[in-house]
Amino acid sequence: MSAESVTSAILFTLTPEAARVMGCLLEKEITLPDYYPMTLNALVTACNQTTNRDPIVRYDERTVLRALESMKSHGYVFEVNIVGGRTLKYRHNLKGKLPGLERPHMALLCMLLLRGSQTAGELRQRTERLFEFPDMQSVENALAELIGYNEGPLVQCIPAGPGQRVAQFMHLLCGEVAGADAATLSAHAPAIPAPEDSSDADWRTKMEAEITLLKAQVSRLQTLIGAVK
Repeated sequence: MSAESVTSAILFTLTPEAARVMGCLLEKEITLPDYYPMTLNALVTACNQTTNRDPIVRYDERTVLRALESMKSHGYVFEVNIVGGRTLKYRHNLKGKLPGLERPHMALLCMLLLRGSQTAGELRQRTERLFEFPDMQSVENALAELIGYNEGPLVQCIPAGPGQRVAQFMHLLCGEVAGADAATLSAHAPAIPAPEDSSDADWRTKMEAEITLLKAQVSRLQTLIGAVK
């Protein structure tokens, strides 16, 4: 993969509509392989599901087609002509644009695309149909690898804070998370000390978030050192 294509893959950001479409393509590829690649009509239905989606949307065909065309122009989606078929179908090319991603990474990205920011515990529960993580450690390891992805982080960790007792994770395919806390959400975020009055459970949650971030930092440093050698 050339340096130019890697740069293009990292710089292109999805619209919220494109993120929903990409999430649906990832989901149905795993859960309904017999109906993948997907037709435009099937994608509209998948985007507008009322289960396993946040927020609930009401996209029409034009909205979904516009998202598909945008991703197709950047190589994230391909049109597929099935021999004997009368309808165009679509498949994602996320593995081609972001090489090295395995099934656990795809499951996590899929759920983040479909439901927004979530805790590691929520992600483990909600990805069961896509990939069965044996324990929380495996979820945290996969998240750390997404944060420390070679060409740039694909996921951010949102530390626990006021109004949020547990650290959450958010994908970066739509760009960096906006707001005053954005600087602390990358793989280079500093450790967050536990408040003196926090409970043991709160302290453990924050320490786990810190460990996830530190793992990502180590992973990226190892990659950089390997590249220099």
